[in-house]
Amino acid sequence: MRAGGTPRPPGRFAALGNRHFRLLFVGGLFTFLTMQVAGIARAWLAFELTGSNTGLGGVMLAFGFCSIIAIPYGGVISDRFPKRTVLLVAGVLQTATPICLGVVVATGTETYWILIAASVVQGGVISILAPARLSFISEIVGREAITNAVFLSMSTVQLARVAGPAAAGALIGVAFFGLAGVFFAAGVLGILSVALLIGLPRGTPASHSGRSALGDIADGLRFVRSRPDLVHLLLVSFGVVLIGFPHMAFLPVVAEQVHSSGSTGFGFLNAAAAVGAAVGSISLANLERRRLRPFQTRSGLAFGASLAVFAVMPGFYAALAVMAVVGATSSVFQALNNSMLLTSTPVEYHGRVQSLLMLSFSGFAIAALPIGIVADAIGIRTTLVVLGVLVIAVMTVARIVEPRSMPEETTL
Repeated sequence: MRAGGTPRPPGRFAALGNRHFRLLFVGGLFTFLTMQVAGIARAWLAFELTGSNTGLGGVMLAFGFCSIIAIPYGGVISDRFPKRTVLLVAGVLQTATPICLGVVVATGTETYWILIAASVVQGGVISILAPARLSFISEIVGREAITNAVFLSMSTVQLARVAGPAAAGALIGVAFFGLAGVFFAAGVLGILSVALLIGLPRGTPASHSGRSALGDIADGLRFVRSRPDLVHLLLVSFGVVLIGFPHMAFLPVVAEQVHSSGSTGFGFLNAAAAVGAAVGSISLANLERRRLRPFQTRSGLAFGASLAVFAVMPGFYAALAVMAVVGATSSVFQALNNSMLLTSTPVEYHGRVQSLLMLSFSGFAIAALPIGIVADAIGIRTTLVVLGVLVIAVMTVARIVEPRSMPEETTL
């Protein structure tokens, strides 16, 4: 206890004291490494097969389109079935896909349409895996440790963003390893992630409604509409993510046209954002629940401001430093939204509410197209400044219209 009787916040790594969360944490690192390594390999294969940006765009579109369609059903699956079973099935599919691609590359039978099919499978897998993983975290650690666990879990995503692409890019160029070897390496990482899941508890299905899948989706939407606080959180997330997060799609342009640093600069910008995000997630991992809402507002405002500042940085190294701040604030905002939704939602709706939140992250890839058209017309610097200002405006309006009577966190 602190002086005055105020309880001390949990330790920064408190959730790791839970054995089951440790398994999920380490397994998550392997899961996200699998995604990153396989994603780089798929992009490289698309370029080898087509030699065009259109070919790369087709792979991304297949992934994004499938995930947008599958996400609502992923939430229903998470709420209907034991979480470990859902994660095991998703993990097996995620593991099998790069192994199959490795076989076709090694045998010289790869085609663009096989690659498109693999991207569709991966889009479906992430749509099932993400809501099940987040809702399983809340089931394993309980309400008191949710925020700590979500922040720590987010750090594994960012660590994978740093290590995965760098390792995959380097290994593709190694003669005896090559592209097929990278796909097989992703498969090995996937096998490790699945093996760690076996030690987890089964997880109790939260929903036994007897409704159809569409009926459960509709029920989830009705529940959210009945809760102004959840509607507010979801709308804030949609606004910030759809407006601000597409900046990631334009980092190659910033590196090449603004700072003349080419592919090396692009890699450094991505690494800086990922390192900043990992540091931000770990730094706030012991944030007290009563401070979640104020920090959500602050992180959103800081994200918008740092994005605008990044756009006007005259030198590459200064831009690199600011990009670390952009990565940190965007990651903290995302983690806060996840933990606030989990602590405010009954367990039987966790999967479906998280799937609604995920729609914004699938949608920002689509939003990048019209933003790209604007950037071609007015320039990338001006466009990024406008995006940053709009994020600040979204957070300001969200603070003004925030529901005044916010319910206490729901007991899990």
